Amino acid sequence: MWSLQLRMWLLVTVLLGFIYAIMVVIGTQFLHVTGFSFYLILSLVIMFIQYMLGPKIVEWSMRVKYIKRQDNPRLFQMVESLSNRANIPMPKIGIAQIGIPNAFAFGRGIRDGRVCVTQGILSLLGDDELKAVLGHELSHIKNRDVLTITILSVIPMIMYRIAWQFLFFGRRRDSRGNTVLIGLAAFGFYFITNLLVLYASRIREYFADRGSVALGNKPSSLASSLYKLVYGSARMSPEVLKESEGLKAFFLNDPSKARKDISELSHLDLDKNGTIDQKELELLQGRKIALGFGDRMMELLSTHPNMLKRIKRLCEYKA
Repeated sequence: MWSLQLRMWLLVTVLLGFIYAIMVVIGTQFLHVTGFSFYLILSLVIMFIQYMLGPKIVEWSMRVKYIKRQDNPRLFQMVESLSNRANIPMPKIGIAQIGIPNAFAFGRGIRDGRVCVTQGILSLLGDDELKAVLGHELSHIKNRDVLTITILSVIPMIMYRIAWQFLFFGRRRDSRGNTVLIGLAAFGFYFITNLLVLYASRIREYFADRGSVALGNKPSSLASSLYKLVYGSARMSPEVLKESEGLKAFFLNDPSKARKDISELSHLDLDKNGTIDQKELELLQGRKIALGFGDRMMELLSTHPNMLKRIKRLCEYKA
């Protein structure tokens, strides 16, 4: 756990360092040839609009319908109990009118939290598995992950605006070739910081898994729910999966990788009963996971950790 926290703090420091470095160079040498301040302000405005309108966009895209206790007492009681354990205000509870089995959390902060499940997940998971999933999503709210990723994601956006300004407009007002070099450097920083933001997203997923266990859920219940969500998504048609392609970062797992994940995770289900129990999870603890080059590259470009690595990390947690 301390290792993940250290990585997160180092990551934030590096990202802010990129911003500081490029601003110092531009501010001391090139301020007179570009209006980069306009693009900086524009990026911050875009981030603010994203922050304010984001929940409405998610609700519209996922066709979320909020419920009350009488609409689904089972789901409402689970969220209420876990919210009390997490010591956070009761979030809004919604059901997304889509078939992909999954869950997600969003909102502007702890007091504006919204926890949603899809129609496809309610009939797929048992009570313990569903509670583990809800614990994961409530941990995202408690950890302020939406705000964290929103703030971090503006850094690549700023780098992109700076690169665009220097590469295509800075040369017109400056005879030196330095503006092109700054533009190329900013574009390189854009690519690097984008990878770092993806890495931050993967770290937050590990934190949320740990948070679910800290709320009293069994690691095996969360592992089993991840397994079921993978093979549930693998049964979906490509057309259905494309419906939520732009919002898969919100999900508990990446549905677009389900067909690949299921081939790895099926080996964990030794008795082939469709779940991963505690004994099967413990057997994974002694295995060494060696990812191939393709798997490492796929994880590098993903918002979610490699599923096999993620489930193995659950072995380290105690309910």
